[in-house]
Amino acid sequence: MHDIRPALWVAALALSTSLGNAAPAQPLPTILAETMAGPMATAFDASVEAVRHTVVAAQVPGAIVQLHIQAGDRVQAGQLLLRIDARAADQNVAASTAQVQAAHATLALAARDFERQQQLFQKNYISAAALERAETIFKSAQAQASAQLAQASASRTHSGYHAVRAPFDGVVADVPVSLGDMAMPGRPLLTLYDPAALRVTAAVPQSLATSAPDHSQLRIELPGMPAGRSWIAPVEVQVMPTVDAATHTVQLRATLPKDMAGATPGMFARLWLPAAHSGSAATVQGRLLVPLQAIVRRAELTALYVLNPDGKPLLRQVRLGRSIDGRVEVLSGLMPGEAVVADPQAAPGLR
Repeated sequence: MHDIRPALWVAALALSTSLGNAAPAQPLPTILAETMAGPMATAFDASVEAVRHTVVAAQVPGAIVQLHIQAGDRVQAGQLLLRIDARAADQNVAASTAQVQAAHATLALAARDFERQQQLFQKNYISAAALERAETIFKSAQAQASAQLAQASASRTHSGYHAVRAPFDGVVADVPVSLGDMAMPGRPLLTLYDPAALRVTAAVPQSLATSAPDHSQLRIELPGMPAGRSWIAPVEVQVMPTVDAATHTVQLRATLPKDMAGATPGMFARLWLPAAHSGSAATVQGRLLVPLQAIVRRAELTALYVLNPDGKPLLRQVRLGRSIDGRVEVLSGLMPGEAVVADPQAAPGLR
């Protein structure tokens, strides 16, 4: 039997030689965390609201026999949304229509009789009293026909309440009823809002009641939107004229642009006011910034790869603030001057 140990020694020597001659690993691209000075801004928690928002309620009682929409559907003004059982109302319309026809027949008969009485009076065949009676009957028939016509119109209007239609173009936010439910006057049937008219509302100190910021100086942050669309300049700013007696705050309303796809009522937002309107005495603030691409997000973890004194990348949890021109503010977890790995995808393999 041949001894294979010399061959193994030769293979191990060749492997060690090849590893020793291998090219060294490329250093990780890093960026130093730096601070930036700038005007201090103050954020106020806010929420997105719909300017046009309505709760459509039933005007008549009855069972819901047709339901054509569900939450999330887009509807157009005048579109049929649901229908309430209108059989009794339709029968009232038919009865009113028949009464109108009868009143018109009575009116036609009274008109012909009045015309004949006028002719007889001109020939002195009847007295003035007889002509007056014919005229009174004719006018009474006219009034009766008008009353029946108005009643029929009211019956048709009442019957129309059983068909619920969209008051404007919008999105159905909620449908709290189901097919077969009993609708009662005043009971909500659906909630509708216009996605093209949204605003952000925040409670701010009452000092803003006398010095409203210009819309060009104010910024809206929507953390739930994609990074490129999370910062918006409002179209218009409105300060409400009343002050909350308990909190001594006023409502500040900032209108969003019309092309805000993805923004929905109830979404969390922040309203950022410049130093001139935030009531802060400080005018300069150091902010620690890192590139957005260096952020690592894993489930609920927000972190950065930071090089330790030995040059090895370590994952460190951080708390972030606002984004500024492709960079994000680090509120805690990082010190100025520390080296942050710019490409977090390459860091785990070199630890």
